[in-house]
Amino acid sequence: MAQLTRIYPTSVSLLEVLTMSLEALWSNRLRTGLTMLGVIIGIASVITVTSVGQGVQKATEQQIQALGTNVILVLTGVARTGGISQGAGTASTVTWEDAKAIAKQAPAAQGVAAYLQRGVQVVYEGENTSTTLLGTDLNYPDVKNVHPKEGQFFSQDDLNSARPVAVLGSTVRTELFGANGTAIGAQIRVQSELYNVIGVMETKGSVGGQDQDDRLYIPLTNMSARIVGNNAINGIAVSGFWVQAKDAAQLDAAQFQVTNLLRIRHNIYPPEQDDFRLTNQADIINAFSNIVGLFTVMVSAIAGISLIVGGIGIANIMLVSVVERTREIGVRKAVGATNSAVLSQFLTEAVMVSIAGGALGIGLGVGIAFAAATLFKFPFVISIWSIVAGFGLSFVIGLIAGVIPARNAAQLDPIAALRSE
Repeated sequence: MAQLTRIYPTSVSLLEVLTMSLEALWSNRLRTGLTMLGVIIGIASVITVTSVGQGVQKATEQQIQALGTNVILVLTGVARTGGISQGAGTASTVTWEDAKAIAKQAPAAQGVAAYLQRGVQVVYEGENTSTTLLGTDLNYPDVKNVHPKEGQFFSQDDLNSARPVAVLGSTVRTELFGANGTAIGAQIRVQSELYNVIGVMETKGSVGGQDQDDRLYIPLTNMSARIVGNNAINGIAVSGFWVQAKDAAQLDAAQFQVTNLLRIRHNIYPPEQDDFRLTNQADIINAFSNIVGLFTVMVSAIAGISLIVGGIGIANIMLVSVVERTREIGVRKAVGATNSAVLSQFLTEAVMVSIAGGALGIGLGVGIAFAAATLFKFPFVISIWSIVAGFGLSFVIGLIAGVIPARNAAQLDPIAALRSE
């Protein structure tokens, strides 16, 4: 025979309803815990995914901003063979002279840094590593906001004489010399050429999965003459150059000026296509934020399925509870309990189970998000709306899941209920 709980008068207060609901839930602790599990997992998943997504987005924005948000990247165009595109950056259409001209003629530009880029193998004694070789000029540290931590960057004399000197990124330094090795003054080999190490750059970390410290810097003139060896007809061909606007407010003006100056220098007139490409850090931040935002919404929607499953679980358990407690309901209605009193109790039980699961889910989600932020070293971000939404969803799920079982219990015929076993 089903267990009977205390019988209360016809008129039942809210406190008495809560008390009866707690007694019923506590008497079936295992079933109550399993019922809450779906809600706990759903709420925890939503909060964890939201927090991790916002933390990763914030970390990436900080890293990109550390490289400068008022910076425009000008890249070479696309070479075509037989009408077939050879890919971005395959045409030698941008030169160091273009960069120098923009530095002088673009009023919104504060600094311009040209560069040549290649993937190379670097050797020091018995150690070697693959890295990105950047041949650049003296403006690069200020434009890209990355400066030597040890030693110095190359000088104007080094640039003028194409001197074989090198500045290491921190990752390259660690690969070749170890964490505590002395790099300054050492000689490294790059494509059979020896270079004297004169500096090590400060650590900048990764941006969009690309290690900003896995780089090796040499004078642009040296790289053009000894590593690349291909010059444009009108000057030294480069992979591209960075243009630093005077401030973020002048970024659009700088982009407009750079575009028109390059069109004039390259004799490009409408409707001809540009033989160069422009992008800026602000566009990169916005694009990445949109991608992370969409990914977070998608995963949160998937996690929301757990909440639906949890709601179905609550409804099923409450329906079973109605069947098990049919005789108890019959006794209560026989002594005068109204349909609304029975309805209130079963609805309250469903809502209490859901809210308790939601509270535990919020705590679990915050804990997992904090652990992830600590382990992977990105900002710990918890938005108030996600917690409010968690509680709100818990309440709504409990209310919806409890309606049908509670209505079934309230509509039971007392005589038929009393005869049940």
